[in-house]
Amino acid sequence: MLSTMQDEPLSLATVLRHAMTQKADSEVSTWTGSGMRRMTFGELGLQAGRLANALRGLGVGQTDRVGTFMWNNNEHLVAYNAIPAMGSVLHALNIRLFPEQLTFVANHAEDKVVIVDGSLLPLFGPLLPGLTSVKHVIVANGDASALEAPAGVEVHPYDELLAAQSEEFDFPVVDERMAAAMCYTSGTTGEPKGVAYSHRSSVLHSMQVCTADGMSLSQRDDVLTIVPMFHANAWGIPYAALMCGASLLMPDRFLQPEPVLEMMAVEKPTFAAAVPTIWTGVLGQLSAKPQDISHLRQVIVGGSAVPPALMKAFDEQHHVPILHAWGMTETSPLGSVAHPPAKATDEEAWSYRISQGQFGPAVQARLIDDDGNVVPKDGKSLGELEVKGPWIAGSYYSPDGRPVEPEKFHDGWLRTGDVGKITANGFLTLVDRSKDVIKSGGEWISSVDLENAVMSHPDVLEAAVIGVPDPSWDERPLVAVVLKEGASSDAEALRASLSDRFAKWQLPEHWAFIAEVPKTSVGKFDKKVIRAQHAAGELEVVELEGPRSH
Repeated sequence: MLSTMQDEPLSLATVLRHAMTQKADSEVSTWTGSGMRRMTFGELGLQAGRLANALRGLGVGQTDRVGTFMWNNNEHLVAYNAIPAMGSVLHALNIRLFPEQLTFVANHAEDKVVIVDGSLLPLFGPLLPGLTSVKHVIVANGDASALEAPAGVEVHPYDELLAAQSEEFDFPVVDERMAAAMCYTSGTTGEPKGVAYSHRSSVLHSMQVCTADGMSLSQRDDVLTIVPMFHANAWGIPYAALMCGASLLMPDRFLQPEPVLEMMAVEKPTFAAAVPTIWTGVLGQLSAKPQDISHLRQVIVGGSAVPPALMKAFDEQHHVPILHAWGMTETSPLGSVAHPPAKATDEEAWSYRISQGQFGPAVQARLIDDDGNVVPKDGKSLGELEVKGPWIAGSYYSPDGRPVEPEKFHDGWLRTGDVGKITANGFLTLVDRSKDVIKSGGEWISSVDLENAVMSHPDVLEAAVIGVPDPSWDERPLVAVVLKEGASSDAEALRASLSDRFAKWQLPEHWAFIAEVPKTSVGKFDKKVIRAQHAAGELEVVELEGPRSH
């Protein structure tokens, strides 16, 4: 028996129309370094119509890809909405990828037009001759004449181009399964892989972000969106904000702790989102220059595991709760959020908060052991996490249709590469990436657990743990440590501080003191760089006595 419901396609054009009419007074505002450039959602919708007309005039049709090479700002949000709403595909280029990777992803996606922020022209200009499919470049917030384009490529000033267009655009009804946007993984292994999000998946994901057990956004929120719009669609926050009417505060290129806090002092956001390294910097700035940030009802942190010490510091010193979430480019990205159960005691609530959280109702999850068997959800048994759901990737984008890394997609499930455990009530705790877990004498050592424990030491700013070859135990942990300015702890003292939390055989004997932990393009610890440095003998390693037995 079929239902009697209308079969209305889910579409980001519908979200845009809703935002520009029913949420017309909500705003997107961009920090200039001294103040805000403001635009209402009503004005945003009109600008999106102008941009859609301009792109159509440049020959952009439905399913054509339009790249963006931009910071989080008003113009980027206009593009975020105009491009998918007109039936084309938004491709937010990760400005922090290596030039070779940027060239690869733009050519792989076959971007026809790229919208570039003027401040990024020095980065983008050298790439342009190698972008084989790009025919037009639109320069926003800068001087278009400063870009020297190769033959066959036209350059257009954003403001002039839009000023010549009508605000009216008949946004088409598209199949909800059609691609609306695409992002590429950061390429930690091999070339970056493309993930194409559908209109359906984007709308459903936005609904989950807005729910109380998601990010609980509403029209009463002012959302400081530090997580880049080129990173998994800024965790889905831009579309969710337009859906619920939450105003957006965009930091543009001002991502250092001092301007971020200055922006907070002026705008008093109620919600913020960024990777852990951003909040580590903010905490350090607050220690040097105290400021009331209790206007933040909640901060969501993801991208990598959040050190519990960081969460406690924001709780106890600034009365700001950090909410842990898990996801990846392939999951749109929201997979789980660490809201404690309503009946949890204070002590129980903390154990839930430091987990990766509980999966939403549309996301299924399971753990698989090395032999391919499903392991029980008992909060103890470990396995590789696999997920499936309406906003989970079922494959990687392939221009010629040939499968890309099909081994990542197992029996209809996405293999995440994360190793963890799941409780009976569905809370996930990750212990490592499958490639980062350390196998010592046949036993696992969690690099994440060691990193969090080392970073809880008052003298430590950052720490990353890798496995290094060992003739007796196969692998042993090496800790790369960044001490806080003026701190003097040595390897012996740091290892001693771990002795009450780890078995003796788990305590690391290899230590290296470095100036900064290398970061990936999205702010995660880049352990492959540390591995390469160690293999090349570039790290000055302090050797302590290792284990005699396990």
